[in-house]
Amino acid sequence: MKLKFTAVFQEVAQGYIGFVEELPGANTQGKTLEEARKNLREAVELVLDANRIVSEKSICGEKVIREPLLISTA
Repeated sequence: MKLKFTAVFQEVAQGYIGFVEELPGANTQGKTLEEARKNLREAVELVLDANRIVSEKSICGEKVIREPLLISTA
């Protein structure tokens, strides 16, 4: 599955900070732009995994319907 997000990086005195516009909580930093990019990919994975765990706990024991949601952007 491929998802498309917008990564934003800002140069600061210590290197770079980065965040994903569409995913609150996905932010990071790095000494270099490449390091910040790598760290941001990891941050996105961690945020999505954490959100999935929180969601699963909140509906535990409930009757729910799960299905894939494919989003296509222009």
